[in-house]
Amino acid sequence: MSAPAAGSPGPGGAAAGRSARIGVDVGGTFTDLVLHDPNRGITRTGKLLTTPEDPSRAIVEGIARILREAGLSPADVHSIIHGTTLVTNTIIERTGCQVGLLTTQGFRDSLEIGREIRYDLYDLFLEPPPTLVPRYLRREVPERMSAEGEVLLPLDEAALLKEAQALAEAGVEAIAVCFLHSYRNGAHERRAGELLRAAFPDLPLTLSCEVAPEIREYERVSTACANAYVQPRMQRYLTRLEQELRAMGIAGAVYVMLSAGGIASLREARAFPIRLIESGPAAGAMAAAFIARKAGLAQVISYDMGGTTAKMCLIENGTPDRKHDFEAGRVRRFVRGSGLPLKVAVVDMIEIGAGGGSIARIEPGSGLMKVGPQSAGAVPGPICYGRGGREPTVTDADLLLGRLDPAHFLGGEMPLDRTGLVAAIQGGIAAELGMGIGEVAAGISRIVDETMAAATRMHLAEKGRDPRRYTLIAFGGAGPVHACNLARLLKVRRVLVPMGAGVASALGFLVAPPAADAVRSFVGRLERLDWSAVSALFAEMRAECDALLIEAGAEPETIAYFPVAEMRHVGQGFEIPVPLPGLVLSAHDLHAIREAFYASYRQRFSRIIEDAPIEALTWRLAARGPALDIALAQARPTTPAGSARRGQRPLITDTHGEVMAEVFDRYALSPGDLVMGPALVEERESTTVIPPGARAMVDSMLNLVIDLP
Repeated sequence: MSAPAAGSPGPGGAAAGRSARIGVDVGGTFTDLVLHDPNRGITRTGKLLTTPEDPSRAIVEGIARILREAGLSPADVHSIIHGTTLVTNTIIERTGCQVGLLTTQGFRDSLEIGREIRYDLYDLFLEPPPTLVPRYLRREVPERMSAEGEVLLPLDEAALLKEAQALAEAGVEAIAVCFLHSYRNGAHERRAGELLRAAFPDLPLTLSCEVAPEIREYERVSTACANAYVQPRMQRYLTRLEQELRAMGIAGAVYVMLSAGGIASLREARAFPIRLIESGPAAGAMAAAFIARKAGLAQVISYDMGGTTAKMCLIENGTPDRKHDFEAGRVRRFVRGSGLPLKVAVVDMIEIGAGGGSIARIEPGSGLMKVGPQSAGAVPGPICYGRGGREPTVTDADLLLGRLDPAHFLGGEMPLDRTGLVAAIQGGIAAELGMGIGEVAAGISRIVDETMAAATRMHLAEKGRDPRRYTLIAFGGAGPVHACNLARLLKVRRVLVPMGAGVASALGFLVAPPAADAVRSFVGRLERLDWSAVSALFAEMRAECDALLIEAGAEPETIAYFPVAEMRHVGQGFEIPVPLPGLVLSAHDLHAIREAFYASYRQRFSRIIEDAPIEALTWRLAARGPALDIALAQARPTTPAGSARRGQRPLITDTHGEVMAEVFDRYALSPGDLVMGPALVEERESTTVIPPGARAMVDSMLNLVIDLP
């Protein structure tokens, strides 16, 4: 789409003539792209099927195409920012490398013992989360630090090298090092790193004091091993992608989206790939936060429904919720404690197997229909894609319900096979259930909508939030199709669908600021803390963040800092994040810090305990570069001409049965235009379904703002 648009060229500014920035989101079904060139006044979007066997192929093909459509050359590209699901998939599918672990003598089984908590107390055949490092590849080294960081037993360097040699001979492809209490004093780990890099320069190395310098040994060793597990594969992928882009003639920088929503350099991504585990989903949350800020919305539910999953995230005052722990590769998808705990900063969202490609099937025994979490993905895809899919999906149901135009899918580039779909469902799931194809399609839609609504209700309830106070921002290829039904189930009265909703996640890469997060654990009661030591930790973390952000293109004077402490009452088994008044702290700040703790505690639990002592465990620093800007109001192909109405189409709704819906061209709608439901508003990458009784207004930024009855 052409667009005269304002905004910065991106991290680090733009060289003369090189101002185009491209965001690329690699999803399970589609790869989405957004190109923005503020100097030339161009915005373009693109969408093509993902190539699961080699994700970089779709990226390169998509970039070549979007440059061609924009009339630009590879030499015009300033930077490329992309996200990937490769880290998540590697851990879920257990396709990472063989890892060796070096740990403190007597602690080789910490990785297997875990927290000594059963995630299901009553399951006699409980399957524990499988460890990434088998016991024979976990080796012990004589050394010991105290909890205060004092050396109790010096590092035995000869034993370290001997055990590392044994691991190398066993064929490990990466090594993780995690010594006891290295979060407090990492001297032994850093010395081990020096020795191992000199002796085994070709083996990727992960030190726990670098990737997760936090208290709690199990989580720290799990994070270090997971980082090592995915490191060789990610290094190969990023190196190959960079080489292919250079071969195209793209000399601009390549950045990667972090799980917390910032962007980082390839060097950081290669060193700490575990920080990319939620890389793709985070981009959608950043896009929704950007759209919410532009629209002046303080309370938003971000709803991103793509081909494989649906992601929901709360956004307050233009900032998505974040957390600093994550559980990957769960044995049971929604059961806490059944996966690998990771100490990484991530956008706090729920992700469920409810996308356009989610497969509907009859459950053996009960005879009930279930939808997801299995997905048809890009290959073979839904039945209507005509690429060999045999099982009905949510996209197939949407087509049968009249929500999608088979001749207009992807702007007409990818016609859908309705005739083959009808025959497949009639001879399959419809015959098995003894129902008509319309009833089957409506059932698939209702099940997936109820699944998303139930997960969203639970997510908001855990945070003490009322969905009725929020606006739903819907995007992703399938998001606008299901948004109004989801909002009705949540009792949300307003839905906002941005221009280019089908590729909005890729927009998130372009509007996300450079960001870095640092953490240190230093335990103490507030009234007894050595504040000079705390301030020294923040100075150390600031230097660490500055180095990463400057490498990612941020100007030093533009960096903002957000210090936080994780605190609790003494004796509690959990902490809460508490914002701090500054980076340099003293006893004079004690009252303000205590009041900030009470405010955070009251917000979460609706009460405070004033007579219980408070202690801090972990200190965090989030650093952010300036937010970027893109004028979305002009993000459409050309200046519209003629009527926006395309005609009418039968639409089967949940509340009114079959109705005749007006069909509109999204790109021909102008600010102030009003669309009354039932209606279908079509754009290249998605369709917005407006139910009977709803009223949609086009705002000044070309957002479609839908008020539900």
